Amino acid sequence: MGKHQLNWHIRKPQYGSRRLAAKNHFVAGLGEYVGTTLFMLFALGATNIANIPSTSVTGSTTAGQDGSAAQTLNTSNLLYISFAFGISLTVTAWCFFRVSGGLFNPSITLGMLLVGALSPVRAAILAVVQILGAITGAAIIQALTPGTLNVRTTLTPGMSITRGLFMEAAMTALLMLAILLLAAEKSRATFMAPLPIGLALFVAELASVYWTGGSLNPARSFGPDVVLTTFNGYAWIYWLGPALGSTVAALFYRLIKYLEYETVQNNDEEGVQAIAPKEADPKTETGEEIVQPKDAVPVEVTGFGGGLLQSQDAQPEAMARSGPLADPRDLSDKMDRLENMVSSILAQLNAAQPDRLSGDTIVHTGTTEKVGSTTPSSPASASSGHQLPANTLADHPAYHRV
Repeated sequence: MGKHQLNWHIRKPQYGSRRLAAKNHFVAGLGEYVGTTLFMLFALGATNIANIPSTSVTGSTTAGQDGSAAQTLNTSNLLYISFAFGISLTVTAWCFFRVSGGLFNPSITLGMLLVGALSPVRAAILAVVQILGAITGAAIIQALTPGTLNVRTTLTPGMSITRGLFMEAAMTALLMLAILLLAAEKSRATFMAPLPIGLALFVAELASVYWTGGSLNPARSFGPDVVLTTFNGYAWIYWLGPALGSTVAALFYRLIKYLEYETVQNNDEEGVQAIAPKEADPKTETGEEIVQPKDAVPVEVTGFGGGLLQSQDAQPEAMARSGPLADPRDLSDKMDRLENMVSSILAQLNAAQPDRLSGDTIVHTGTTEKVGSTTPSSPASASSGHQLPANTLADHPAYHRV
């Protein structure tokens, strides 16, 4: 293998103990389960309200394009559902993106796996807990609200299965691209990524919720189906469609990485890796080989808030941590730099300040003497045998500086 090979690793390698690796997997899985449950709780709860029969988009029908019955369009309800999903994803992803990544979607997890942002083990864990979280969220809404839960994703009359499949794929590809370009790599917009990602879901829901129910997420469709124990014969499109969309988006992302999209714009962002993927060794983020420490295993951080590609020097001996203080040595280094900076400032101030004792002339009732000189200039000073301190004389009313 040559040195300049294409580097698909968008997260820098981290190493640590097996216990730390297992703990990080557990924390990420727990966070993703709770986050997915809350996401579905809010989104499905709002969808259930929009689909109440008195205001439901399914309340009346009219002739469709092919002569079959089609639903009367109710844009207010469609907007309500789309807004609920977009805002719910924004809020929950913003809360959990530093814990688990805030994906809440097995198809998005697949896309992150394909671009190297997740390991197979982490991806499998997240996919399982995402499905469990969706079932939990749907069950909670079913228990909290009267009547039958009306949030299942179905094709509108006149919508073919093939069209529904590719509609789901196209909308999921949009969402996947937003996540890859905004959250998968470190940039100035990373901390704001949940907002545009939520907007991407909002736009995708606007375009698809009327036709397919706007799933874009196998867990979102599977959860209510399990709770209601009802499955359509075409339920598979809500698995295959999003998987196709995330795969296409991941391939496009790999293509622009291969074409070194980082070099197209002169985006000299502070703290961002500027190296092109072909110029980096596959094992590194900076071109310098990172050797796995002895008795250490690869460790994934628990969210996208840390551990992303940055321009800082790699510390291969450091164990992976999450949060802003990744290693206790980071704090020590910062304190050392602060101490050196303060010492340098004090030294510069002392060098720039003139020696006040060497140039001051003190006048005492007509007798002049040079402060700091060992040779007295008057009998009075000679008879005293020592110099009076300049600061003491200066404070006396009978003395003044010239």
